[in-house]
Amino acid sequence: MKYFTLLVLMVHTTVFAQQRQETVQRIFDYEMKDGQCYQMLDYLCNQIGHRLSGSTGAAAAVEYTRMTMKNFADSVKLQPVMVPHWVRGARETGRILTRKAGPVDVRVCALGGSVGTGTKGLSANVVEVRSFDELKVLGTKGVQGKIVFFNRPLDPTQMQTFAAYSGAVNQRGSGASEAARYGALGVVVRSMGWQNETYPHTGSLRYDPMVPKIPALAISTKDADVLSSLLAEEKDLKFYMESHCETLPDAPSFNVIGEIRGSEFPDEIIVVGGHLDSWDLGQGAHDDGAGCVQSMEVLRLLKAIGYRPRRTIRAVMYMNEENGLRGGVEYARVAGELKEKHIAAIESDRGGFTPRGFSMTAPDALKAKVKAWEKYFEKYGLTDFDGEGGGADIGPLGPSGTALFGYVPDSQRYFSYHHTEEDTFDKVNRRELELGAAAMAALVYLIDQEF
Repeated sequence: MKYFTLLVLMVHTTVFAQQRQETVQRIFDYEMKDGQCYQMLDYLCNQIGHRLSGSTGAAAAVEYTRMTMKNFADSVKLQPVMVPHWVRGARETGRILTRKAGPVDVRVCALGGSVGTGTKGLSANVVEVRSFDELKVLGTKGVQGKIVFFNRPLDPTQMQTFAAYSGAVNQRGSGASEAARYGALGVVVRSMGWQNETYPHTGSLRYDPMVPKIPALAISTKDADVLSSLLAEEKDLKFYMESHCETLPDAPSFNVIGEIRGSEFPDEIIVVGGHLDSWDLGQGAHDDGAGCVQSMEVLRLLKAIGYRPRRTIRAVMYMNEENGLRGGVEYARVAGELKEKHIAAIESDRGGFTPRGFSMTAPDALKAKVKAWEKYFEKYGLTDFDGEGGGADIGPLGPSGTALFGYVPDSQRYFSYHHTEEDTFDKVNRRELELGAAAMAALVYLIDQEF
């Protein structure tokens, strides 16, 4: 009897595995033939454009995604959230002032949340540093009354591009306040991109309320090299910076939530999402229009193949990841208040490139279960299930016990577009985008069946 039971179990396991593989293939086949996420992204980028929190573009994107999900979700709702409202104003000016070469114009942009210089601009001598330790050594004597130039590049030897980004981004996030502690008048920060780019990268800074707020600009990597070279020749050169940005009162906005109600366990929720807001220099195609349309496509795709989920599948377009994370925090707060049970959350916020796998923050036993699903994805090039992490917007769900997953595409090109005017629709490959949407839908299906 024991051997018969074992045989039956083996047969059942084989049958279930075959069913899973067939459904995963059906998901990918349908998406590659009849996917619609690329068309959604086209509209989001080319008809609406950038979607900075508090802007008219963000409001238009809320309405577009709400109306779009009404076509395939069982229900769609708007979740109110108050968001920061920072505006860039007139185009920024950056100019190196030298005795030998004369004025040299460079490409700059204000960092998100920065104060402006006003119409008179700011001109001062420059001191170059690559770390906060170097800044500390210079101290007030070496920094006061000057513009600090943070010039630490991304490490090109890092194959994990997000590790390279993490190794440099603190100078953007905290550089202004660190410099202000020693009396700096302003900061110029090397862009968070690879070598020889002519366009600057924006991104958020965080002011320490205990020190003065000073203007902060990002400078293109190519022009950062120019500034560094000229400083080596002429230590007392000056830099002129002008910006007109300002922070307005918080503005009302929304998370957009669409869902397909579960047939067996409707109170158990699987979330898939991306952030609807973007920076204002490009169209927010990879960051994070791609993640939004992939998440909406998960609902549409599962509905299209006739799959009835056991659990509730919810697509969330989070607002304000870029300069506040208000949407993700509010979603988790309301979920806690309503005592909702989120068993898993998946975020796509690494661009719409070729899928490689998923990262996870979950108990070891759960990780082992998911890693065993690699056999279903291997055919489609997804073999990386070893990374830790989920995503910024779903992170606030973690303390409630939700298993967090991050969609992991090939990221080698991501930081050439990230937070720049180059992040436009034409940089997204349709097939890569659709493969990512299918991968996310397949993971949702497997979680729904086997968690």
